[in-house]
Amino acid sequence: MISPVLALLVSFLCHCVIAGRTCPRPPEIPFSIVVPLKFSYEPGETIVYSCKPGYVAQTGMRRFTCPLTGFWPINSLKCKPRVCPFAGILQNGAVSYTAFQYPNSINFTCNKGFYLNGTDSVKCMEDGKWSHPLPNCSPIICPPPSIPNFATLKLLKSSVENSSSYQDTAVFDCLPHYAMFGNDTIRCTEHGNWTELPECREVKCPFPTRPDNGFVNYPANHALFYKDKAIYGCHETYVLDGPEEVECGKFGTWSASPTCKASCKIPVKKATVLYKGQKVTIQDNLKNGILHGEVISFFCKNKERKCSYTEDAQCLDGNIEIPKCFKEHSSWAFWKSDAASKQPC
Repeated sequence: MISPVLALLVSFLCHCVIAGRTCPRPPEIPFSIVVPLKFSYEPGETIVYSCKPGYVAQTGMRRFTCPLTGFWPINSLKCKPRVCPFAGILQNGAVSYTAFQYPNSINFTCNKGFYLNGTDSVKCMEDGKWSHPLPNCSPIICPPPSIPNFATLKLLKSSVENSSSYQDTAVFDCLPHYAMFGNDTIRCTEHGNWTELPECREVKCPFPTRPDNGFVNYPANHALFYKDKAIYGCHETYVLDGPEEVECGKFGTWSASPTCKASCKIPVKKATVLYKGQKVTIQDNLKNGILHGEVISFFCKNKERKCSYTEDAQCLDGNIEIPKCFKEHSSWAFWKSDAASKQPC
């Protein structure tokens, strides 16, 4: 049996040991605060955890009392960032982000041809709301296109009713007698303006000159303007070298200057030649010669091989050069055969 004195002594010593134990500074929980926060606590003192602004508590206790053991209970409290409303789609644009939660920001950009209507960046705030209203991408609109002097609007292609947006086009025509300098089509740019307007200038051409041995017809006006036409022709036995119809160009010059080229008399009295793929005789078929640009082929002899070959001669403005290999057959030398009658080489 324990004596009353010994029991009193043991009780006193236990009281002293227990009374001397205090709780240390409480463990840190990410994104939380502790009230009150001290380096030590007496048994029975109470602390309260709360999440910092922008964070919310998930699971775990928030209030703790320092026990006689001096050890804080295990704390499973977690503070999670507040989440802002979804903002991951921007029509006609793009959203750049890592997460829709405090304190992250998201950035906005618009596609080419659209402008950002609102802020280009918003931040998720402590209350779970965005710092600014979310923007939208609006189409870039160009004002009605100006019409150049002396021009008409031929075509206006618009993707938006009663207005023009990015990449829409306008096409112009110049009035008669006026030539266009620059592109006839302008385009609505991503900056909300049009590309450079063309210019319409009055253009005159000099009266065309009549070619030698020919004629030219053109409108009987006091002046000839852009796109006016002239028709050329030649007298008999002459050939037009160039187009029959010419046009007044935008730089005040005609598209061509045709001339009349003379035909050729063939300086051979008698011969068989190739003309337009057929064997013909000069004395019967080509007594009037050939026209400028036409070609005839003369037969020449290869004496060693006793065969024949052809060489061409072309009429060029009244001049024709007979191949040197050609020898005109004499009717007196009846015992000699014409080269055209020989087998081809």
